[in-house]
Amino acid sequence: MKLNKMMVTALSMCMIGCLAASAQAAEKIKIAMVVKSLGNGFFDAAHEGANEAAKQLGDVEVIYTGPTTATAEGQIEIISSLISQKVSAIVISANDANALVPITRKAMQRGIKVISFDSGLAKEGRLMQLNPSSPALIGQKQIEMAADAIGGTGDIAILSATAQATNQNIWIGEMKKTLAQPAYAKIKLVATVYGDDQSDKSYREAIGLLRSNPNLKAIIAPTTVGINAAGKAVVDEKLVGKVYVTGLGLPSEMAGHVKSGAVKSFAIWNPIDLGYAATYAAHQFVTGKASGKPGESIAVGRMGKLTLDASGEAALAPPFTYNKDNVDKFSKIF
Repeated sequence: MKLNKMMVTALSMCMIGCLAASAQAAEKIKIAMVVKSLGNGFFDAAHEGANEAAKQLGDVEVIYTGPTTATAEGQIEIISSLISQKVSAIVISANDANALVPITRKAMQRGIKVISFDSGLAKEGRLMQLNPSSPALIGQKQIEMAADAIGGTGDIAILSATAQATNQNIWIGEMKKTLAQPAYAKIKLVATVYGDDQSDKSYREAIGLLRSNPNLKAIIAPTTVGINAAGKAVVDEKLVGKVYVTGLGLPSEMAGHVKSGAVKSFAIWNPIDLGYAATYAAHQFVTGKASGKPGESIAVGRMGKLTLDASGEAALAPPFTYNKDNVDKFSKIF
């Protein structure tokens, strides 16, 4: 069979088109989102936001991963694998600010852009840290909610995630600063315990707080896993109306606790927005539109722009309060 000139031209154009399409597919920017642990509703929502950013940007493939339990060792193993896969960027919520630095520095030496979000890496281990809100506002908000729940008087305790969690420790520090103010002189912090962001351990720690502190009036849990577990503990111990739980939680997980009376109010930023902004920022670094210099303004799509401070950190938005008036509405979203 002989091919005429027109057929040859058509075939050539088809081959060029196919090669171009193949090259375009191969040029996808791979952004890995490494979360504290899989099966956490907060990070599932952040993943949704990452996918939204990828769709909007058009040239991004999101790799969503994390250890089964919230450990630095698990994240180190995952990052090592991602280096071998030659991803373009790693967006991580760190289980340990310092333990991960050697492996993330190795990633950056290989040309991978590393930014942390939610729970940050130490400065030398990343290009940028995206805080969901201002630490001062987050700490103050949680004390305000606890004070409102107990009438401004009584013993309170904190149920945190891991003892090494950067964001948790910063927020607890801000809570203590707020408690030192005259307005909160009648509130006493009697204990701080750690549930390691595991539901069963957080529940046991909450039960321990309730049984060892008979005068306890409130538990503050600045972790979505901890606040859910503490709410269940208060119900199981038949202390609804005597002990209140507050902190940072997901509306979808906390609606039942609000209805039971164990929780009057809680707060959280929108994890969808956080995952979206972190992924968009990573894309800016990969494409050379951001470098991480102090004072730099970084575009993050529908979330506007972020300004980096001297430590390469930026805050996204203030926390939002949820209660019986709005929790049902937002529980349908995340």
